[in-house]
Amino acid sequence: MYRETKYLIAGEKALVIEFGNEISEKINSKVRAMMIAIEKNNIEGIIEMTPTYRSLMVHYDPLKKDYHSLLKQLQLLESQMDKIEIPLPEVIEIPTVYGKEFGPDIENVAKHNGLTVEEVIKIHTSREYLIYMLGFTPGFPYLGGMNEKIATPRLKTPRTKISGGSVGIAGSQTGIYPIDSPGGWQLIGKTPLKLYDAYRESPILLGSGNYIKFVAIDENTYKRTEEAIKNNTYVYKKYPKERVGK
Repeated sequence: MYRETKYLIAGEKALVIEFGNEISEKINSKVRAMMIAIEKNNIEGIIEMTPTYRSLMVHYDPLKKDYHSLLKQLQLLESQMDKIEIPLPEVIEIPTVYGKEFGPDIENVAKHNGLTVEEVIKIHTSREYLIYMLGFTPGFPYLGGMNEKIATPRLKTPRTKISGGSVGIAGSQTGIYPIDSPGGWQLIGKTPLKLYDAYRESPILLGSGNYIKFVAIDENTYKRTEEAIKNNTYVYKKYPKERVGK
């Protein structure tokens, strides 16, 4: 993390608040805290914000707010962040059926790491993953914290189509394809949850700064969950994450 936060000009309508130059939960928590602090203060002229692994881009209307006055407000807000109550991040459970046609590459992952398929599933579901940022396709979560014991290189030849909901591994990262798209990740499972739904009130299901917990389910549970989602009766399982050290 930088000793002093950097404020960088990004064209005529945006600036970037940069907290560090590495991927770390500590830096990402600063990104989330600053975003929440800005939202709570409802600063006039700000149009939207884009969080990343280590920075926050703030888009603004230059006809309502000039760069220098916005910079001054943001720097003042940063100096007062300790006084702003930041809610606990949320953990959302991602029910996932592993293997077979849902995760055709899980045996590759097991073989590459000298594990059984059951051990791969146990390791993959054993922790909560921080959502550092969203992108690539609408709602695609960039997750951190995967156990290196199941790290596996991308496929040598990417697939031209991967169905939405597929859960994959690429190197030491894991993620979920929100929509049908090409991709080269090793597919180990699939969730019936819709990470992106243009017709939902909030089209993007996940939020950066929150966490994912994969939960293994069987095929019958997958079908029941899929049906419940279609009928808008599915209740998403969420809980607040405990603070570190508590």
